[in-house]
Order: sequence, then C-alpha cells, then structure tokens
Amino acid sequence: QVQLVESGGGLVQAGGSLRLTCVASGRTFGSNLMGWFRQAPGQERKFVARISSSGRNTYYTDSVKGRFTISRDNAKNTVYLQMNSLAPEDTAVYYCVARSSVFIRGTMTEVDDYDYWGQGTQVTVSS
Repeated sequence: QVQLVESGGGLVQAGGSLRLTCVASGRTFGSNLMGWFRQAPGQERKFVARISSSGRNTYYTDSVKGRFTISRDNAKNTVYLQMNSLAPEDTAVYYCVARSSVFIRGTMTEVDDYDYWGQGTQVTVSS
C-alpha cells in the first residue's frame, strides 16, 4: 500500500555534500519507522540510518556517524538523508525503507526488518 520514491542522488567529489529525499505515498496511516539502506556493486545491502515515527530517535551505522543526518517531515510524508563529508566508500545505490508495523524488534538494521522499499537512487563519490 505504501510507495517510496527516492531522489537527490548524483555524482559528487570527496568531501562534498548531497541530500537524498524519499517521498511516501499511498495508505501510510501517517508514518512508521523509516530509514535508508545502501548497496555497492558486488556487496550486500547494508543499513545506513533509521528514524522513529516522531523523528526524535535516530540511529546510524558507525561508518556514517557524524557525517550523515536523517530527518523527516511527516506533514509532507518525506524522509531526508543529509550526507556531508562524502567519501568514495559511500558510493552505492541508496534505498529508502519503511516498516509496516508500529512494533520494533532488535536493532532494526536488517533488510527483513522493513516491508517497503524504494527504487533506489545512485550516489557516486569521486576522489
């Protein structure tokens, strides 16, 4: 019932910034837990960040702490990922995700923890 559409990817130089946007549509009933994953070529899809329904609680994978900021605007059904100090290791397809259940389990950092996925947006960081 929920559709997620990412945008904002592109090519940037190391040290640069980029902001990804995810717009949710469909029968969302407001907002539940949402987040971002990424997948580099030849690698598994990995957790990047998540944000609670209220937006007050966030969590990041260690490699992006201090550089990335996840936020949301529930009035616009939108989640953002502000990425600063980008490095080549950040190059990947970034996916917006959402969870259908209001309940949480574990660390909520696994692919199977989320039910809805966007189509992905490419982020490429050059040295």
